[in-house]
Amino acid sequence: MSKLRRTGSSVFIYLVMIFTILISVYPILWVIMSAFKTNAQILSSPFSLPTALHIAPFISVYTQYNFLVYTLNSLLIASVSTAVALIIYAMGAYVIAKYSFPGKSLFFLLFTLTLLVPGHSKAQPIFSMILALNLYDTKQALMLVYLSGGMAMSMFVLKSAFQVIPMEFNEAASIEGAGFIRIFSTINVPLAKSGLVTAGILMFLGNWNEYFYAMLLTSSKANRTLPLALGFFTEAFSYDYTKMFAALVMAILPGIIIYMFVSDQVQASVASSGVKG
Repeated sequence: MSKLRRTGSSVFIYLVMIFTILISVYPILWVIMSAFKTNAQILSSPFSLPTALHIAPFISVYTQYNFLVYTLNSLLIASVSTAVALIIYAMGAYVIAKYSFPGKSLFFLLFTLTLLVPGHSKAQPIFSMILALNLYDTKQALMLVYLSGGMAMSMFVLKSAFQVIPMEFNEAASIEGAGFIRIFSTINVPLAKSGLVTAGILMFLGNWNEYFYAMLLTSSKANRTLPLALGFFTEAFSYDYTKMFAALVMAILPGIIIYMFVSDQVQASVASSGVKG
């Protein structure tokens, strides 16, 4: 009887997992399928498979609506801000994780408390600062704002990643004559790779999908990012569903592809955070 009960429990768990996967993945698959249909096919049979792969909407979005410019803007802004932030946060998290100093707990608590501050509540001081620096409607303005976007979560992930590295490695390297920078860059950074990848992915996706500050701090098409452009596309393609879905596909695919390549590192970071947080 107990064996039958365990089997039934396992079947129920798998059914719940399959159901969760379906309701999570199907909307994305539906958008991708719809992008290769014609408007008539979408309206007549929205849930059916496309009869042919129509790539004309993708070509039209890129050639007629400057979609490539918006994509490159988002890629540049998200990549630069993520890379710079990751270097700064990694050094800060390493010091917090490995060294003791007065006010350490309070210092880390202040980082964590920023999770409770709504992002839009900082709009007025950020806007005033950008105007004072004469950076309005520039890519540099968004890069500066995005530098602090994922600070609290990144510090938490990176601190956990550095904490699980035995302190004996640092002590052995110090005895061999290695200095602070060398110990950090050649020993701790490689061993905390999974945490760095996880923090980098979270920051990059957050910056890639950010809409509010892109709308607030830019006004020209030359500096418009992809999420902001999608807002305009939704209005322009209100009756041209194929182009709207094509634009959505090209916006969501980069994040999906990046995560597919680094999913193992993200899972390893989550597991290590659970061991010692």
